[in-house]
Amino acid sequence: MRFYRSDDQLLHNPQTFMVRGNMVASEDRPERATLLEAGALEAGLERCEARNHPFLSKAGVHSADYLDFLINGYDEWKRLPGAADEIHANVSPSREHAGYPSSIVGRAGWHLGDHAAPIGPNTAISVLATADVALSAVHDVLGGERESYALCRSPGHHCSRDQAAGHCFLNNVAIAVSSALLKGHRPAVIDIDVHHGNGTQEIFYDRADVLTISVHVDPDEFYPFYWGRKDERGTGDGKGANINYPLAVGAGDTVWLQALEQAAQRVLSFGADVLFVALGLDAYEHDPLGGMKVSTQGFSRAGKMLGEIDLPIVLVQEGGYISDALSTNLREFLLAFRHARDAQ
Repeated sequence: MRFYRSDDQLLHNPQTFMVRGNMVASEDRPERATLLEAGALEAGLERCEARNHPFLSKAGVHSADYLDFLINGYDEWKRLPGAADEIHANVSPSREHAGYPSSIVGRAGWHLGDHAAPIGPNTAISVLATADVALSAVHDVLGGERESYALCRSPGHHCSRDQAAGHCFLNNVAIAVSSALLKGHRPAVIDIDVHHGNGTQEIFYDRADVLTISVHVDPDEFYPFYWGRKDERGTGDGKGANINYPLAVGAGDTVWLQALEQAAQRVLSFGADVLFVALGLDAYEHDPLGGMKVSTQGFSRAGKMLGEIDLPIVLVQEGGYISDALSTNLREFLLAFRHARDAQ
């Protein structure tokens, strides 16, 4: 089993993150990628460098205005007198009946959904490389491999069509899914990050040919707060193709794994021919962002359960922040996943 990575993913180095009104150090530090890579190597995966993919293959799920802001906005921002070293929004517009501004300050408010996605001098290079990682992994699977792992850093599932949020700047799993759709596949997504995959939900919310499932902490009590409830089922043609499993704060292995088992059954009944797992490891009991109490053994059991699904599978890394067990949790997930795949 191969995993894909890129040194360029280390270039994005956010300095700030707002927690309860306080600006603190970001949890999405570059060393996350180093720790995750150690876990993948310990699990015996073959390390591969991501290939460069055409820009249009990354641009399909995001708006042109947003991509222009992401790629070119920092240079314009730094021309402002007294501008900070990172782009942060100091306005938060209601978009209803609102016009799109030309000012970089106005566009920052339009395209940055919170204070967990500051844009620095190397953010665009880094997150475009991360999209290449996801595309390399999906092309591996669409080309005949049974499984592949995309070591994506930064994550992507909070990024909508035109708004960064929650450490996410491009929606890596949505970009990978779109590549599968273009080749005529019927994909499903199971998102096991501790946070709801609101960006992924939004992007595919009206589509009947993509099943999106998210297992996460109840948004009444936890980020992203506004999306991720059970009654969010899709709209139009996509009605019924979006499924959420909101769990109580502090949920542990038993409840979490029960939800994953139900998610796996939904994938099979949907008739998917390729599965994408948005692999968050931040449900861990000692993850700095908190939320759930999943153990290392719980991740191993999840790897086995998901690996037993008899479909081609692309694992796309989402959250999972720095703790003593980050490498271990990924290793144990991947070892159990590989064992289940080998047993098929």
